[in-house]
Amino acid sequence: MPALRPSPIAPTVDFEKDGVQHGFLRLPYSRDDSAWGSVMIPIAVARNGPGPTALLTGANHGDEYEGPLALFELARTLEPKDVTGTVIIIPAMNYPAFRAGTRTSPIDKGNLNRTFPGRPDGTVTEKIADYFQRYLLPRSDIVLDFHSGGSTLDFLPYCAGHYRPDKELEARGFAAVEAFAAPWSMKMIEMGKLFITTELGGGGTSRAETVRIARRGVANVLRHAGILSGAPDRQPTTWLDMPSGDCFSFAEHDGMIETMIDLGETVKKGEVVARIHDVSRTGAAPQEIHAKMDGLLAARHFRGLVKAGDCAAVLAVRV
Repeated sequence: MPALRPSPIAPTVDFEKDGVQHGFLRLPYSRDDSAWGSVMIPIAVARNGPGPTALLTGANHGDEYEGPLALFELARTLEPKDVTGTVIIIPAMNYPAFRAGTRTSPIDKGNLNRTFPGRPDGTVTEKIADYFQRYLLPRSDIVLDFHSGGSTLDFLPYCAGHYRPDKELEARGFAAVEAFAAPWSMKMIEMGKLFITTELGGGGTSRAETVRIARRGVANVLRHAGILSGAPDRQPTTWLDMPSGDCFSFAEHDGMIETMIDLGETVKKGEVVARIHDVSRTGAAPQEIHAKMDGLLAARHFRGLVKAGDCAAVLAVRV
């Protein structure tokens, strides 16, 4: 197999230089209004000698805001004297989508989270994914990627780690989740290096509570990793699991959705978790969505109108 060509993305920061740097990942992008234009993805690097490297990312989807709010603030306030090792902060990974306030890129409709490992000679989104995959992930010891529900989902605020064949790495991941100290913690199926993620709300906006969780959580993770001094500010957390595909319920009809239980409330198998009302005429009975398992509501469809195939509800079980 031929070797991959170098990434077209050029960082304006030096990852090996001590101190704090604010710059960009510059991706050439020729377009109608700028023949030699570029996509400029903001990046900050704080380094203070040898030590672990943390990669902190937000806006993998452009309509999710807790991560960018926490990370732009961290980039502005982090002092190199407080760091042991390196912190790489990219508040808005899919920067074109972030500027547009959309889940996917307005340039190529790329969903960055579904594009890895990407390609250096692909679309704009594929080039961004390739740079993270080949250049940033290998130099990182721990990765925290912030997510929330975006414009169409609303989640319990949780941090998530992953089941892995490597049980030592699995335990380290769950320990990092516990250090994040969100009100809820999730165990999920995933592969890779020491990587944790979040779902901190949704609705295409943020709440004061979820931003506080994000800011406290990222500081906790850096303390847990030994990059910042001091102990994590541990708060009570409840562990959850999504054990099977029965956790997910999808709409089979277009209409207006009525969620029958609120986030965090429990439901029994067979009970109604949501109803979809026909809005094309009066007099029609709503279509009912029944729970396929016992659990609690971890996420729900956010907008009032729903289309067939949309995720209507997500259940989880307490661990």
